[in-house]
Amino acid sequence: MIVARKRFGQHFLHDQGIIRRIVQTVAPQPGEAVVEIGPGRGAITRPLLAACGKLDAVEIDRDLIALLRHANPPLEGLTVHEADVLRFDFRALAQARGVPLRVVGNLPYNISTPLIFHLLDQVDAIADMHFMLQREVVERMAAAPGGGDYGRLTVMLAAQVQVIPLFHIAPGSFTPPPRVDSAFVRLVPHAVAPFPMPDPALYARVVAAAFGQRRKTLRNTLKNLADEAQIRAVGLDPGLRPEQISPAEYAALAVHLRTEAGQ
Repeated sequence: MIVARKRFGQHFLHDQGIIRRIVQTVAPQPGEAVVEIGPGRGAITRPLLAACGKLDAVEIDRDLIALLRHANPPLEGLTVHEADVLRFDFRALAQARGVPLRVVGNLPYNISTPLIFHLLDQVDAIADMHFMLQREVVERMAAAPGGGDYGRLTVMLAAQVQVIPLFHIAPGSFTPPPRVDSAFVRLVPHAVAPFPMPDPALYARVVAAAFGQRRKTLRNTLKNLADEAQIRAVGLDPGLRPEQISPAEYAALAVHLRTEAGQ
């Protein structure tokens, strides 16, 4: 029996009811390019593979890779990529498969946020994403402006994907059980940009600066990027705090700064 490794943040899903619900929610179809992140012992891998016929999986644990590659009965149609998912080239895989990827995973909580940003950098290659994550992370991802959960992750996601929380998963559904509740969430790339964003890097800089000191007002957090006049030029009060500003308003400020810089 392969045990979960703490250094990889492993918590193996074993609840058959939750597994069925996940597969039914993802609803993979033959011909789609489905990619599973962190297949573990194959609890979701097997039903996903049965539904779509072919499946790519990205795994770093060599013992688990051997388990999947030498499964009895064999997992026909499964391609296991031995790789660090934070460095994996999803865009190249989409090009090889000829269609955008449908990404599914029980993400290690210790790398979930950097992994989501890694996927956002390649979002043009992705059709949708379905993840098990820490419940608090999903609440931050889907938060509305004004609340304590609303932050940099919320604003960065809003520019590129729609966040759809789906259902909660209790700790007892995993081995070993995590110390936190989990949630299943769907991320769908926007077919049409929700607001103008000609300079994504500048948008990211503005958002990162704003939330770097979220207890301070915009006039203080953005002082190295924008003065009060520039903030007021897009209809924002420099005395507001970062969590009071919508993603569209952050985008408008970034566009204004770019225009003033003559870019």
